[in-house]
Amino acid sequence: MVPSGEINESKMWAPLGKPERTGRVVAVSREIPPSADSVRNDGRASYIEALRYIAALRYITVLGMVCALMGCPGAWGLDAGLDVSQYAHTAWKVRDGFVRGAIFAIAQTPDGYLWLGTESGLYRFDGVRAVPWQPPNGEQLPHNFISVLLGSHDGTLWIGTDAGLASWRDGQFSKYPEFTGATVVALIEDHEGTVWIGADGISGGNLCTARSGHIQCYGSGSFGSAIGALYEDHRGNLWVSTHKAIWRWKPGSPERYAFPPLLSGALDLTEDDDGILVSTNRGLAHLISGKIKSYALPNIVGQFQYSRLFRSSDGGLWVGSWQGLFHLHQRRTDVFSAVDGLSGDFVTSIFEDREGNVWVGTPDGLDRFRDVAVATISRKEGLSRSAAWSVYATRDGSVWIGTPDGLNRWQDGYVMIYCSGNSLIQNGQRNEQEMSGSAATEIANSRITGSPQSLGQDQRGRLWASTADGVFYFEKHRFIRVPGVPGGVTESVVSDAAGNVWISNITEGLFCVTSELAVKQTLWAQLGHKYATTLAPERGGLWSGFDDGGIAYLKEGQPPISYSASDGLGHGRVNHLRFGSDGTLWAATEGGLSRLRDGHVRTLTSKDGLPCDAVHWSMEDDDHSVWLSMPCGLVSVERSELDA
Repeated sequence: MVPSGEINESKMWAPLGKPERTGRVVAVSREIPPSADSVRNDGRASYIEALRYIAALRYITVLGMVCALMGCPGAWGLDAGLDVSQYAHTAWKVRDGFVRGAIFAIAQTPDGYLWLGTESGLYRFDGVRAVPWQPPNGEQLPHNFISVLLGSHDGTLWIGTDAGLASWRDGQFSKYPEFTGATVVALIEDHEGTVWIGADGISGGNLCTARSGHIQCYGSGSFGSAIGALYEDHRGNLWVSTHKAIWRWKPGSPERYAFPPLLSGALDLTEDDDGILVSTNRGLAHLISGKIKSYALPNIVGQFQYSRLFRSSDGGLWVGSWQGLFHLHQRRTDVFSAVDGLSGDFVTSIFEDREGNVWVGTPDGLDRFRDVAVATISRKEGLSRSAAWSVYATRDGSVWIGTPDGLNRWQDGYVMIYCSGNSLIQNGQRNEQEMSGSAATEIANSRITGSPQSLGQDQRGRLWASTADGVFYFEKHRFIRVPGVPGGVTESVVSDAAGNVWISNITEGLFCVTSELAVKQTLWAQLGHKYATTLAPERGGLWSGFDDGGIAYLKEGQPPISYSASDGLGHGRVNHLRFGSDGTLWAATEGGLSRLRDGHVRTLTSKDGLPCDAVHWSMEDDDHSVWLSMPCGLVSVERSELDA
């Protein structure tokens, strides 16, 4: 742990890794991009216009391709099990003065900087600021509309524009007269280090190569008016998309695969385990066994206009569209759009840097998605409500989550929702758009009523849930009310080795329900406390932690054994009790973390090194490290350090 204020940013952060800083910025005006209607037509002229406008995703190197399919050592990558909404997300907005114009191209050079190609020039981005870049010595870029960028393995930054091609390496700026006036729409580097260029308006052909500064062009008369995209698959095949067909250009003799009547205008290419994926003017397509067929993203219903395809190093497929960002992973698709925080709905570029961050460009800004230490499960992942009141993990691997709408059972990325009798879902008020792409099923007749509060599991493996209407257990796919146990506010539900279930009701007292469903009640006045906030059974007895402070061990036929602040226990409310792997009792209190061993109490507070005093709960992981939930954050302490 590093104390706040002691981090030397200059030593810890390289470009793109510096902490984000906020400050006053001045918004600048920008040109209004063409309307969506201007690129939706199926005609050849509109296709060329669309290519010029959304030609930026062409940064696909062999290294990136191999990483995407096989994984690369040294690249951190994202967690493939997470949805887009679960990644850490940061957006830089055009309206806040970040850059001027839509971001059509993204590349990274060996010094770590990102380069952003926009409709109004080239920018260099260090993770904090984007600075306009111009060639030295009075040189000029061929055009200010940057359509595509490529950072090749030799450190060259290739710059494709609306009217020519340039490069920048080791302080040397070069322009290529062969592309004067031509729109460069695609750049890739193959596994042999050859740079391939797709352009419109080259007399010798629209497909060219650059080797040691020498330009050679191919395909005169083959590709029609324009090339849409270039891609090299994991077998080394070079693919070229055009308005009417897809070509496998090399190795060997070129092969042409024509679009069927309802598909045309390939805008981007990538691959999956079965073949080549294509985004077209009419949706997604799949080239398998020599035939092109329509392709639909799993869990997605409706018509969308797709613009970008990108395979990240974790194997996930990122699909940009006019309606937001789609993310296909583990056979399901989730959606992230402007309503979720994306800088804009129209995705113009997608790129993965060397650290595994995924960057997305839109006409309204730049977005970064990076991995997180702690993932969040919310309504976007299928929960009935993002607010979670209680969480319990059962022995079958399920995680039960109590929300105002009912109980959610999360397992293997799938959510089963057991709606309560007063659920808003049953009343038809759920926003189905928020569920787009999620994997969830609602069970409306689960027989549980009220909003779930405390959860527990008995010795038979049944889940118990308390609500304001009563206490229920889950058996044979439905909930059964426990007779004789009132509703109200319940703080804790636990089970002992004998099969008894103990329930702490803050107004009615402590209830013990036997395996035969016999009920015994103990009033709080009999225990001399306000009420128990947490329970922990042990050796035929029960430990209770109380709202007004203190803990007590209760056993039938024996007087209570109590500990309080005067015995060294943390003062104030006892939030949680648990037994460690060695049988030690740990109490999370408002006044610190207390340990009871052999009748002796020790308490750790901020004076002993904790970041603050209050502890909400503690738990021990498989490595015997202890995790503490505190008002000041989530804290992990090695067991040896905790014992010391």
